Amino acid sequence: MQQRTALLDNLIRRANVGDMLLRAAERYPRKEALIDGPRRYTYVDLNAWTNRVAHGLLARGFAPGERLALMSGNRAEFLITYFACAKIGVALVPINLLWGVSETRYVIAHAACRGAVVEAEHLARLREAAPAGDFPVFVIDDADGFEALAAGQSTAEPECLVPNDAAVSILYTSGTTSAPKGVVGSHLGIVMESLGTALETRMTDADRITVMLPLFHTAQLNALCTPAVAAGASMVVLRGFDAPAVLDLVEREQITVLFALPMMIRALCEEQARQPRRVDSLRLCVYAMAAMPRGDLLRAMELLGCDFSLMFGQTEMGPVSTFFRPEHQLSHEGAVGTQTVNVRVGIMDAEGRLLPPGETGEIVYRSPQVLTCYLDNPEATAEVFAHGWFHSGDAGHFHEDGMLWFDDRFKDVIKSGGENVSSIEVEKALLEADPRIAEAAVVGLPHARWTEAITAFVVPAPGAQLDVEQLSDALRQRLSGFKCPKDIVVQEALPKTATGKVQKAQLRKVHAGHYDGGE
Repeated sequence: MQQRTALLDNLIRRANVGDMLLRAAERYPRKEALIDGPRRYTYVDLNAWTNRVAHGLLARGFAPGERLALMSGNRAEFLITYFACAKIGVALVPINLLWGVSETRYVIAHAACRGAVVEAEHLARLREAAPAGDFPVFVIDDADGFEALAAGQSTAEPECLVPNDAAVSILYTSGTTSAPKGVVGSHLGIVMESLGTALETRMTDADRITVMLPLFHTAQLNALCTPAVAAGASMVVLRGFDAPAVLDLVEREQITVLFALPMMIRALCEEQARQPRRVDSLRLCVYAMAAMPRGDLLRAMELLGCDFSLMFGQTEMGPVSTFFRPEHQLSHEGAVGTQTVNVRVGIMDAEGRLLPPGETGEIVYRSPQVLTCYLDNPEATAEVFAHGWFHSGDAGHFHEDGMLWFDDRFKDVIKSGGENVSSIEVEKALLEADPRIAEAAVVGLPHARWTEAITAFVVPAPGAQLDVEQLSDALRQRLSGFKCPKDIVVQEALPKTATGKVQKAQLRKVHAGHYDGGE
């Protein structure tokens, strides 16, 4: 009786990511929720399918508090699995499809995943990475796999006790060490972030958004998709980016909100200039990673004819912490916006003191959106919550008008082509690849396509000669392709402080124009 009372009290009061889909289905039952190629689903359809999968997982022994890995590209089944897990309190662990077997194995083991949902094309890699023994795998598009999971199951809402602070997902992000950290995001945090981002973007049920960036990243999943569900908007899924196909889609599906990286926006502009489409349905193009140069922004405004805004944040924030609004794009060039409705932003010095406008320090946050913890890493969790704030690892400053400006990264993480790469991991691989390397430093340098290009600076041992091509080949055997440097520069010495620490900021400054000619 006591257990039933606790369940009912939870169902009355809870903030659950899965409940956002239920409420959208009740508010907009016949509204088109998801378009995935020829497949089109209303909110009622999507919610019913989600419930069948949720009941299927429960029938196979999955219980609240357990974890399920998901290895899939962008498709309806990804979102179905995400919301199904949310409704029954199973934490989803999305697998980055760019990871190799070793990274996948590490994450599945570290998160103690009890099973996995996987697309057939990734099954071999999953099998190699999965633990031996009882590890159920549900293969998408397999009649005996994911389809069987939902077959014959009830469409009724599953009733599971899922506390507001329970984990909805564990997202792995590269940090300043080679081992990725598991970012535990709560239901309350993602619900708050979704509602706040929907408010900031003025999203409504009239919107039709693209699902183009990988869903295994929080940027697409929680900066656009969960806000879209909260607002009752329609989502149109793409497997990847192709400029002509995206513009055709905008015209055909009357897309209103486009989410893309700056390099994608440049490609869209080139294609639109070459062969114009009717894109007057667009009202907003949201971009991420970094502020766009003024020239690129003006050209995009002219060719795409819509407003532009930048979302700034990180996985630990769910992810959106500041919003660089359309009205500020040209008046505050290079800024990253003002704090969102659910986030308080501060600038802090090394002693934990908040700094006034104009002074540079670490960007820190307070918000219900903040991660619960780093999974099984109390030391990193304690460090990141020092002085009662979440520490971003980024340096910045405020202007008097409340605008936040990003200055540099305290953490040596390179954001290249939408992926976070640990510079230390690449440096370690360099030193292991060739014993003739005495020192190595890896930084991100400005690049028109990648935003930051991974660039290695190596110093040969005395009397040694380094072959850059051979070194590149050796790195490809040790690192996933997206982590390999775009260029390796051999030089006599690295700039250092008096204490012998490599000055990466100096490397970035001196070589800022390294890729000005392309490549």
